[in-house]
Amino acid sequence: MIPNCLEYATKAKAEGRPVVGIMCEYTPRELIMAAGAVPVCLCGGSEKTIADAEHDLPANLCPLIKSTYGYHVQGSNPFIEMADLLVAETTCDGKKKMYELMGQTRPMVVLELPQKPNDPDAFTHWERELHKLKSELERRFGVEITDCKLRAAVETMNTERALRRSLADLMKADSPPLTGRELLELKSSISGIRCDFKQYERALGTLPGRQAVPDAATRVRVLMTGVPMAHGAERVLDIIESHGGLVVAMESCVGLKPILDDVRLNGGGLMHALAEKYFTLPCSVMTTNDRRLDTLATLAAGYRAQCVVELVWQACLTYDVETYRIRQLAEEKLGVPYLRIETDYSPSDSARIGVRVEALFETVRKGAC
Repeated sequence: MIPNCLEYATKAKAEGRPVVGIMCEYTPRELIMAAGAVPVCLCGGSEKTIADAEHDLPANLCPLIKSTYGYHVQGSNPFIEMADLLVAETTCDGKKKMYELMGQTRPMVVLELPQKPNDPDAFTHWERELHKLKSELERRFGVEITDCKLRAAVETMNTERALRRSLADLMKADSPPLTGRELLELKSSISGIRCDFKQYERALGTLPGRQAVPDAATRVRVLMTGVPMAHGAERVLDIIESHGGLVVAMESCVGLKPILDDVRLNGGGLMHALAEKYFTLPCSVMTTNDRRLDTLATLAAGYRAQCVVELVWQACLTYDVETYRIRQLAEEKLGVPYLRIETDYSPSDSARIGVRVEALFETVRKGAC
């Protein structure tokens, strides 16, 4: 959907609508849409931009951060180049410091994300941060974000989340009609595009009963979790599905995590409801992050996962430390094998990962006998 997104953003920009780049699922797209702007995800997934990033950033930094910054240095991401504003967030120390460099030449707002999800004071602070973002969008773009506009944006996003949840539900079938990679390809970099909704609806009408995945019923059903796979960084997913696996559920930020809950439309005020929906995202930056374990347990049961594969980008410490609890959950509570894969955007370890994935699937098949 990237070409469609570029065409959409280019047309919107030509018509005078601002383009706002976002870099995390904690940023509420609804506020940006209610300001009349177009929210575009800017997370980098290309290895080709990393060398240029390493002129300014340490080499032992997460590849997603380096790739995103490399696009900025090269000026090679058209979405970054057309962005009128970048909305960043404090989800990790590496990102925070990278934003300081990027913000030297590009307009940027940084949302301060408190990291104690069960602390009422933390939630109050988060809600204030969203109000400050709302005020900044209104000031910068000369608009008023009324309740009516915000409600319309929330309804649009709730509709999009519901459609994507229905598509994901197709993977619960004994013989799913598409691969995990095909499902991921249906995700758009820009939310709220009406023609995307029609494509989702067409897919929901035609995919059930489709027998397009060879031996889908006999592949190992994989629950994938961990770091987000930005566009272009799907290598591990491809390795899993080319070695006899089928990723039936993806818990990460590019999968189910951001779409499991909607924004409430009744009671408590829209800004409060918006803050609630996003503050409860179970990212590894949160402490404690029990909700991620609850989510994984629910997904494992619903999608009948036979194993858990966790992807960790090199130097992503919060996800890496949390692998301890995810392994415990998989092996001791869910009773399924677990595999941690730490890598970066280089394909140099693809063969080794393939061998480890094959060994995991062999374990699964032995257990099923």
